[in-house]
Amino acid sequence: MLLSLLATRLPAAEVSIVEPETVGLSTDRLGKITEFVDREIADGNLVGTVTLVARHGQVVHFEAAGRYGLRDNRPMDTDALFRIFSMTKPITTVAAMILYEEGAFHLADPVAKYLPDLANMQLMINDEPFPPRRQMTIEQLMTHTAGLTNGWHIEHPVERAYRDAALHRSPDLSAFIEKLGTLPLRFEPGTRYHYSIATDVLGALVERLSGQTLEQFFQKRIFEPLAMHDTFFNVPDDKLTRMAGSHLWNAERHEMGLTPAGLIPPLSGVTLFSGGGGLISTARDYWRFCEMLRGGGSIDDVRILGPKTVQAMTMARLTPEVRDNGATDYPASHLYPGQSFGLGAGVITDPAQAGVISSKGEYSWGGIANTKFWIDPEEDLVVVFMTQVLGTPHSDRHRFDLKVATYQAITDLGSSGGD
Repeated sequence: MLLSLLATRLPAAEVSIVEPETVGLSTDRLGKITEFVDREIADGNLVGTVTLVARHGQVVHFEAAGRYGLRDNRPMDTDALFRIFSMTKPITTVAAMILYEEGAFHLADPVAKYLPDLANMQLMINDEPFPPRRQMTIEQLMTHTAGLTNGWHIEHPVERAYRDAALHRSPDLSAFIEKLGTLPLRFEPGTRYHYSIATDVLGALVERLSGQTLEQFFQKRIFEPLAMHDTFFNVPDDKLTRMAGSHLWNAERHEMGLTPAGLIPPLSGVTLFSGGGGLISTARDYWRFCEMLRGGGSIDDVRILGPKTVQAMTMARLTPEVRDNGATDYPASHLYPGQSFGLGAGVITDPAQAGVISSKGEYSWGGIANTKFWIDPEEDLVVVFMTQVLGTPHSDRHRFDLKVATYQAITDLGSSGGD
């Protein structure tokens, strides 16, 4: 039965697939992606996956493998729904940049200009509050240099304060911001890269500036124009059966198990719209979003952003000092060698230091359940990987294995065959 599941390759709904050779890839060599996925499923490191590769806007590989879950033996479908967690962050950043293009704010504006509840956040040094030298800015929210944190390293008193505040239990983003304003900063804004709840704050800013909930803004300004029909904070009842099972890695037993109830948000009834990690999507929908970025802000004659704005988002924005201050604080601030951060995504600055085949200017991010995407402007390439396992020790290796399997299939470098 397992072997038959591994062999299942279901039709790719709503996606036209072209011969890889027409865009400078090898059909035979792309089979390495299938081999990688099947091996990891057979070894118990993955349950079910969807992988998608596109070049020059043309999909050359779109496959489902495995099954929906440990207790759901249905063969995985290409239209399965996955929690994308932190892959929500680039979408929230695009939402903010839509408003930026409309003149709603400037990147250097203090966040408190629009979210005044955050105006009096203090630094906590030796248990004593001190005012920061400067207010956090909107650009710093997008680059994770705003001085905020997330409560993951609870040996530190500020981290414990964030954990104890249970911000994720707030009824909505207004309450989230009100509660956050009573907490201390973790670092002086602008001095350190530190992965944090900053993109949730950015989502609250989108709400405040637009007069809409983040759910409404996403739907009207991004999802509907891009025909992303399967991306939600709340999954419609008629689509619940397409939800991939959620799994949690058991470090003691070195195996996968089911995610305990209460560890992840519900599938419906959500009113706290987390711009940092709340969305559920499909590989096809997220590819549409990536294609918009690859196309300089437009796809199918629908423009979401101007090309200069996308260019600005994908520039490496961390100074070496700011990057190095926090880049190795895994998992709170993990950046790969040779990687910096732009507005809402990591950016490769030095492929020779990246530890895996890469391109300069490539931008990417992933979700905590082992989902991943990257966009490579040099090779005009988009790759999306969907699966669902929290806490896996194999996450980095899976990203690297997928990159090797993808790049070794390229036969023509650079822009050959582009549109």
